[in-house]
Amino acid sequence: MNEQFRKQFPALQREHNGSALVFMDGPGGTQVPQQVIEAISQYYRVSNANTHGAFITAQETDAVVDGTREAMAQFLGAEGPHTISFGQNMTTLNYSLSRAIGRALQPGDEVLITQLDHEGNRGPWLSLREQGIIVKEIRLGQDGMLDYGHMAEQANERTRLIAMGMASNFMGTVNDVKRARKLAYEVGAWLLLDAVHFAPHFPIDVQKIGCDFLLCSAYKFYGPHVGILYSRPGLLDRLQPDRLRTAAQEAPYAIETGTLNHAALAGVKAAVDFIAGFGSGEHYRARLVDAMNAMHRHEIGLAMKLYDGLSRLNGIKVLGPPMSAPLRAPTLAILTWDIPPHTVCEYLASRNILAWDGHFYAIRAAEVLGLLENGGVTRLGISAYTSEKDIEKVLAAFGELEG
Repeated sequence: MNEQFRKQFPALQREHNGSALVFMDGPGGTQVPQQVIEAISQYYRVSNANTHGAFITAQETDAVVDGTREAMAQFLGAEGPHTISFGQNMTTLNYSLSRAIGRALQPGDEVLITQLDHEGNRGPWLSLREQGIIVKEIRLGQDGMLDYGHMAEQANERTRLIAMGMASNFMGTVNDVKRARKLAYEVGAWLLLDAVHFAPHFPIDVQKIGCDFLLCSAYKFYGPHVGILYSRPGLLDRLQPDRLRTAAQEAPYAIETGTLNHAALAGVKAAVDFIAGFGSGEHYRARLVDAMNAMHRHEIGLAMKLYDGLSRLNGIKVLGPPMSAPLRAPTLAILTWDIPPHTVCEYLASRNILAWDGHFYAIRAAEVLGLLENGGVTRLGISAYTSEKDIEKVLAAFGELEG
């Protein structure tokens, strides 16, 4: 993306100890553009009220919520705003959904999860073991890819749900969703996708994918902390989520407990509008897809430069699929000269490079790959606002560390 894109983010103008910050921490949450900040502030300035009142500020709040559902439906390629529900975050929504789905299952029914996933798409399903649901894991290979042969072996006529991520926040692996969808059709199971790490980097079309549920989080694509749930039309109405008798009993409201964060929802719509503003096309959806494709091209180009530069340094190993993989998120998990990841990140921080260390809640993947005892990995994440100069600074810092 061009310099005009970067200028929209106030945080990118910040300096510390006389030099600019280099934000490689996007997988843990991106920075937000001024447009999002203004939308949240404007809501609090003029429209702060609860919903469904006869007065103007309540009506404006209704418009914010409805407009954000419509924007997210466009972002995800959904059938309409009636498929979009909101929550505090992805994990909280997924726990609510798991309890609702659990009420529709019988002891002995089976759920498939993966060893690669964030715990937000494992813990809610593992909790169903308490009521006699059999939860099976799909194996993760040492190459950072799921074992799809094992997935096929695990699925059977008792499988009711396959829950998997679209992209790994740990090492950038993009999973074969088409294969999972085909398998789910064959055994009559629902398919639930965690798109938290996929949504910032690729366009999504839930109708084309054919998933039953999809979850993502706006704070990963330049918005505030809000969890988003897509449910295939009619499906949420077949479930019984936890809810008050005073709450709306139909989709998409049935899984939304209490009062939503209306100001944050104004920020979510502003984030989607912001992305669309950098795309071309006759319609809003077309502009979103065009912008997401442009963002991905920018990100993957920088990721390849970073990958190649790190690979030329002695003592560094980049985990996961190569950058030449057909689809890969611009997220690199690295091991460095037997130096603990936390020490590496402290060194980077001393040079104003912001990067995470650890397992990033993909703790099962870190266990399977034998990385947990040594502190996981150092993770470098590229976002649409990352610049070539940022990559050069990161490579220079690792070159100094090598020396």
